[in-house]
Parts: sequence; C-alpha cells; structure tokens
Amino acid sequence: MEQAEVLAIYQLLADQGIEIWLDGGWGIDALIGEQTRSHGDLDIAVRHDDVAKLRRLLKARGYEAVDRADTQPWVFVLGDDNGRELDVHSFTFDEHGENIYGIEYPAESLTGAGSLDSQPVRCISAEWAVKFHTAYPPRAIDLHDLNLLHTRLGIEVPDDYKA
Repeated sequence: MEQAEVLAIYQLLADQGIEIWLDGGWGIDALIGEQTRSHGDLDIAVRHDDVAKLRRLLKARGYEAVDRADTQPWVFVLGDDNGRELDVHSFTFDEHGENIYGIEYPAESLTGAGSLDSQPVRCISAEWAVKFHTAYPPRAIDLHDLNLLHTRLGIEVPDDYKA
C-alpha cells in the first residue's frame, strides 16, 4: 500500500463524513510523521455505523471483499486489482464511551494524532499502539515499528521488543 493511496482513502472518507484512525504499521508511521518502511496493507479503525457507506465508497474505487477465514462483520479486508488491501476494524461505543461491539478499542486508544506527507491524520495513540503490537509474538516489522516509537518518541516498550 503506497502512501499516496493511504492519503487518498483517508481524504475520500473524510470528505464523506467518515472518521478513520490509522492502525498497524501506517499508524506507527503517522505517529513518527513519515513513512519508514513498505506496507502490505492499511489497517484502519472505523465506527461500525460507517461500514456500509465505507464499503460503497471503496467499491467505487475498486476495492472488493477479500475472502478470509477471520472475516466478521467487524473485521474484514477489502482489496483491489493492484494488490492493495485495506484491513477494516470496526467498533461501536455506547453513550458512555464504552466499547459494546466489534474490535475492543478503548476510547483512549483513538486519541492519536500524526501526519503523513505533512497531512494531519488520526491514528491509534502511541501507548496503545505498543499495547496492541505486543499482544502477539513479534515479527520483524513489529520490532521495527516499536523500536521507532521508542527511539524517536521516547515511548517505553517491553525489553523483548527493543531492537
């Protein structure tokens, strides 16, 4: 997934009133303020109420559902003919800000602010990005991402995840 496509999707959805938060590797790069590695996909968090509209808008851009074993109404992948993939994680909060459906994003995890190509974007907060990235055995890209948060932003990461 190229940065230009990430920003185009972000802007398309914003123009249509859909807020998204960059998650995964692009979320880390947004926190750092620049692309630091290549990315196979774009992970996003979105309110579940916006999923149907998001699907329609991205279908018009050439993105179709990708059949995967882990597909659920709240987590699914959309892909296009160029091999680009968008990994969508949806959630619903109640009137008190408590997660009641979908991916269990705590409200405070959706407070990150970053930029890509000098354009401001919403993303997962750095502290929560560490928590999410350390919830499974690390891959080389996870170690890379967490090391950037530690060295560039001073965010503490577990010793097992420091490069």
